[in-house]
Amino acid sequence: MGLCLRYFGTSINARVMLSDFFPLFLQLAIAAGLSFTLLKAAALIGPKRHNIVKRKAYESGMDPIGTARERYSVKFYLVAMIFIVFDVEVVFLYPWAVSFREFLAAGAGGGVMAVVLVFVVVLAIGLLYDIKKGGLEFD
Repeated sequence: MGLCLRYFGTSINARVMLSDFFPLFLQLAIAAGLSFTLLKAAALIGPKRHNIVKRKAYESGMDPIGTARERYSVKFYLVAMIFIVFDVEVVFLYPWAVSFREFLAAGAGGGVMAVVLVFVVVLAIGLLYDIKKGGLEFD
């Protein structure tokens, strides 16, 4: 069973089989099993000396001051969203970069490069707008 991908009129044939993903599934199963095993082992073997000091909230070695319901500045959330946008950009660019040679071999390199350049330029314009508005400056 094959999968045919079309990019700008050029087809790229790729065989995708479930057995190709076996190493990935095996790694996920080992990671999940190891995580569960280590958490349970720590709960069973670890010391159990409960007292008032250990049950208090820990904030970098300082006693908690004030309420946990304090409001944060909106800029904190804006910077977090900008980080997520550029993190997602890297997630999209990495597979493209890995498979770019295949696009070149299929004759679709120019079109794919143009699409990615438009993507990067739109994000760069957004970043320049944010810098101009002062979204990355903290007072």
